[in-house]
This record gives sequence, C-alpha cells and structure tokens, in this order.
Amino acid sequence: MNKNPNHILKSIFGYDSFRPLQEKIISNVLSRQDTLVIMPTGSGKSLCYQIPALLFDGMTIVVSPLISLMKDQVGQLREVGVSAAFLNSSLAPAEYNRILKNIREEKVKLLYMAPEGLLTPRMFNVLKSQRVDCLTIDEAHCISEWGHDFRPNYRQLIQVREQFPDAVCMALTATATPRVRRDIMKSLNFEENNEFIASFDRENLFLEVAPKDNPSHQTVQFLKEHSDQSGIIYCLSRRHVDELTDYLAAHNFSVLPYHAGLEDAERKRNQELFIRDDVQIIVATIAFGMGINKPNVRFVIHYDLPHNIESYYQQIGRAGRDGLRAHCLLLFSYADQQIIRYFISQKENARERRNASNHLQALISYAETYTCRRKPLLNYFGEEYTTPNCGMCDNCLAEEKAKHDITKAAQKFMSCMKRTREIFGANHIIDVLRGSESKKVIDFGHHRLSTHGIGAEYDKPQWRYLARQFLAQHLITKDPEHGSLKVTKEGEDVLFRNKKVYGHLKQQERSVQVTAEDYDKRLFERLKRKRKQVADNNKVPPFVIFSDKSLAEMATFFPQSRQTFLDISGVGRHKWTHYGHIFLPVIREYCQEHHIPEKRKYSVAKSSSRSSGNRKYLQVGKRAEAGVSIEELAREFGVVKQTIIKHLYQYVSEGHHIPVDSLLNSVSASARQQREVMAAFNRLGRDFLSPVYKALNDKVTYHDLHLLRIYYVCKNKHGR
Repeated sequence: MNKNPNHILKSIFGYDSFRPLQEKIISNVLSRQDTLVIMPTGSGKSLCYQIPALLFDGMTIVVSPLISLMKDQVGQLREVGVSAAFLNSSLAPAEYNRILKNIREEKVKLLYMAPEGLLTPRMFNVLKSQRVDCLTIDEAHCISEWGHDFRPNYRQLIQVREQFPDAVCMALTATATPRVRRDIMKSLNFEENNEFIASFDRENLFLEVAPKDNPSHQTVQFLKEHSDQSGIIYCLSRRHVDELTDYLAAHNFSVLPYHAGLEDAERKRNQELFIRDDVQIIVATIAFGMGINKPNVRFVIHYDLPHNIESYYQQIGRAGRDGLRAHCLLLFSYADQQIIRYFISQKENARERRNASNHLQALISYAETYTCRRKPLLNYFGEEYTTPNCGMCDNCLAEEKAKHDITKAAQKFMSCMKRTREIFGANHIIDVLRGSESKKVIDFGHHRLSTHGIGAEYDKPQWRYLARQFLAQHLITKDPEHGSLKVTKEGEDVLFRNKKVYGHLKQQERSVQVTAEDYDKRLFERLKRKRKQVADNNKVPPFVIFSDKSLAEMATFFPQSRQTFLDISGVGRHKWTHYGHIFLPVIREYCQEHHIPEKRKYSVAKSSSRSSGNRKYLQVGKRAEAGVSIEELAREFGVVKQTIIKHLYQYVSEGHHIPVDSLLNSVSASARQQREVMAAFNRLGRDFLSPVYKALNDKVTYHDLHLLRIYYVCKNKHGR
C-alpha cells in the first residue's frame, strides 16, 4: 500500500483534497504525538484517525459510546475495502467469537468498542498479544465532569493507555468549551501543544429561532416547505414525541417515533428505516443523537427547548453532514424554560444545579440574541466570530431590511409594563396592549388601564418579535427565574426622554423560503432511486453507497467516463469498481435523452438567495454589469452593502461577469496581501472564507475577502 496520506484520501475515500486541519492532525498522529481534536460534526473527524490506522502496521482501537455509530462507521469502511470490525452486546456469540479470531489473526485494522466493553480483563487479555498502534477516543467530552454528557467509564480510559504505553492516543469531540478541553487533556496526560481546534462554524447550516406559538401547525408548515427531505424533530418528552408523530402521520407525512419507552426492536427498526431513507422524518427525544451517521439530513427542528447549548449544537450537527445547505429551526418559549428549570431544581448536587443553570442560560441568550446567531454560539466554545453578516441565520437576513423607527412601540410596551407594576411577563403585557379581555386581564383590572388596547396595530407574534428586540437592546430586562420584565435605565431614556429606538418589524405572515441547489433535479431523483435499489440489495443505508453530495455532483457535471466519474467527490477506486457500471449508464441514458454534454468539474456555488419570486441577485447583478457601484446599489435596493456583495458573489458564481477592477478601490489590503489572498483561494478553494482568513493570520478583513472573492471568480472562471 502507498504510504502517502493524500494517496489514501483519493484512492480509498474518493476525496481530492483534505479539509482544513485534517492533514496537520494526521501528520501529528503519524509522528506518534498524542492529539486532541476539536472539530464540528460533519467536518471530517473520522478521517483524522482512519487514514493513520491504514498507515500504521498495527491495529487502531476506536472507543465509541453508541452501537449504532459503530455499526455505521464499520459499514462505510467495509464498503471502501477497509478491514474494520466492532465488538458490542448487539452481536450474536458466534459472530463475536469470529471477530475475536480475526483480531488474533491480525486481520482487523480498526476495532470499534464501547468503553465498558474495552475496560474488561477478558478484552485486555485478548489485546495484550496484539500490536496496538493507536487508541482513538471519540466523543471525548464524555471524559469531563464539566461537560454536558459526563460518563464515568470514559474517565477510566487512562487504564487503557497504561495497558498500551507505546500506542499514540487521539481524543476527538465536536463540543468542548475551553474548560472541558483542559480537563480532557489533563485526564489523558496530553501536552498542550498537541491540541487542534477547527472552527466551530458550520457554514452550511441555516440557523433560525422562532417564537413557539402553535408548534404543531408551525411544524407542519415547515415540513411542507421541505417536502421530500429527510429530517429530525427533537422533543423534550416521550409524550410529545408520540403526540407529534401521530399528528404528522395524520397529515400524511412519512414519520416514525424514537424514544427510550419503545421496545428495543422497534427503536432499532425505526432508526434503520430512517437511515435507509424508507422513512423521511424521525421524531425523537435526546436518546436519538450521537449514533446517527446520516449525511443527507436536510433539517433539524427543536420542537422543545434543549437543556443546554452543547446539546443544541450537537443535535443541529446531525444536519448537513454532506456539506449541502440544511435548515435548523428552534421553537422558543418561556414555558419550555420553566420546565427545564424544574428538572434542574430536582438535581441533588448544588454544583450540578449551578452548572446546568449556566448551560441553560447560555442557550437562552443564544435564542434571544438579535445579533448574528453564530456570534454567541461560537463565543460559547471560545471562538470569536467576526464576520459582520453570515447570510445564513434569521437575524442576518433581517439585517438585509432597512431598520424602522420603533420608538413608539417601545414606549407603549414599557408604559404598559410600568402601569402593571413590572411584575408580569411579555405575554401578559402583549394581551393588555392588544385589548384582550381574558380572565387574567380582567382579574387584575388591567382592562381599565390607559394602555389597554393601544397596541392593536400589531398581532401577538409581531409584539413578541418587538419585545425580543427591546431585550436585546437592553431597554428592558427579564427576571431569569420568574420571567417578569423591568425597565432599565436605557429604557427610561426612551420612555421619558424620547430617545430613538430602531429595529425590525415582523411581517404578519411568516414565509420561509426554500433554497434550490444547482443540479439537475430529475437526474438527481433517478440516481436516488438507483441508489436506494442498490442499497436495499446490499442491505446497507443509501448514503453508504453514495452521499447526496456525490449524487448532486453527478447531476451537475454529468460524468460519462471512468475518469470524470472518479472526479466526483466521494468516489474512489473501490466505489468505481463496485458501482461505476451501475450509475454511469443512468447518467449516460439521461444525457442522451436530453442532449446534455459532460461539464468540466469546477466549483459551483450553491444558491444562497432566499427570494422566491423576483430573484433579486439577478437584478443586482444586471445593474452592476451596467457599472452601478456597490454604494449606489445599496441605496437603490434599500439594503446594507454586505447584502449587495452577497448578491454579486452569487451572480458571478453562476457564470455572469461584472466590471471588477473598480472593486479593488474599496479594498484596504495591500497589493501583496491581495496576491496572497488569490493564492489562498487557489490552494483552499473559495466556497468558505474562514480557512482563507485563518491562513492569512487574520490580517485581511472579511470585507476585503468578500470583495476579492468576487474579483477572483471573474478573473478565474473555473477557479476554486
């Protein structure tokens, strides 16, 4: 076997180049340096230990907490010709013994085990005669008692290190605060200089938080807008799972439940049906999570509030693992907070209660922010997010609209708070403002207040939207325990001294736009049907054959030869040998029917426009072609300059051309730095800016990078 990691990457796994940090991590492990890896779900952690495992002479042991995760990873490795196995309680005795025999005969390169199975005298006895070159600990945050998912068995893995002192140790996780990272390294006796931390930013995830008004109806509307897509809906309780599953099934959605109250066989069956694309939607408690390795999950809905921000981040990480756009919706309500606070209050240990409260408060702060959602989310994990507008969250999309003077609305809201003695929450204030004659309003005599009915111009969702902005701008503050609102000093400046407030007004009818991917939908569906047929025949999940991303590339570039098929992401020699003769005829037949030639593979930017009707980026691009400047376009369309830049990037990515030399006048980077940026785009690609920003040591601003990317695309039509 060729000992070059790049050769293994392409020939075995089918990828042309490493993602950020992967190559450095692999080199560090091959140098037998203990390594801590912090990388978000879907960023390629597995390859960081799978490739070294193929290059080491001995065996690699992978500690993994869930049976389903082991099964999926071993299945995928076997599909590309790697000798991998797992040992756990799901195996029949005969199969368990067969794998033990293969281990003794040195026929297994990667062995997956749970910590409780590995930490037994029997297993130590089997392994002591083997050469173990690498011990990999997945989901390593379970080691730390400061994390959200502490498992005592993980703490004992230091015993395995002592049993195999010559083996290099690698710990990986997607969710770890700086404090948790320090605890992991201390527990495993790692050196600090062997820590690799990738960006926690999952750029392909669209983040949205919506007030939880009528959650069943909201969920149905969301699913209609994401028809024929695969997704997960998380609920807090088994009862909610069962009720929502029945409700969605009654509305003709393909849906199944998953929670600890189901029989093991039913739970396993439902999971398998979801993974194999036989059912589109799974409604689940947090019991459904780490074990799911399904790349084409297009959405995650949090029907109820998670307990903490780590769980939320981990759960949305199940979406978009193929790199394509995925939508993450959190339905947020004060009532859910109270339920979780009750659970926290039942904990016996004071430190546990305090930790849990802090974790919950971080999530609430994320949900209530009116800045870019990535800022508080990434800040929690110790990463600073400096991009002014991510373009992939509800708040940044709101920034595309001009801000309105909402001073009068703020004064009405705070005046009503004062007149009700600042002891009520937002819902009651809104009821009074809208003139409600509910029992609570009447009982307190609030129907007789001068503020009763003065806010009828806005509906409840609009008032809630405004109230969240008042909170974010620190005009009002909320008691964390009871939810009552109080006016702050800044709020008094607005209420009594007429200081102006600016914000956004929510449309009365919420419309979620669906982003279309740039591939041939009819060919994609044919390929999906063929993939399902092949997967069923081989008794594996469809994504094990090819990911959605691979099919999307096939439906974009229409490969019709061995070489162009091998150029597709995720296609290595093994997959060409096993599946090329099956999928290539489907593509050729379709291309003959529709007279479609092969296309040269180069970066095709996925549409990020959320305009369903007027396709604004085309209008912006055509005006730019006519020589209109970015500043003039921002004034003309009534949006911020960052939005214009985003539209122009999409426009040129689709093959259009605009005069770009004038863009350089708005770039502050020096000529030398500009050349370095172009070289970085050539080396790292231009789909994501974070790797380029970091490669240039943060010396070129994101504003300049956005402009230089447009320049780069126009000057290099086929460049990445």
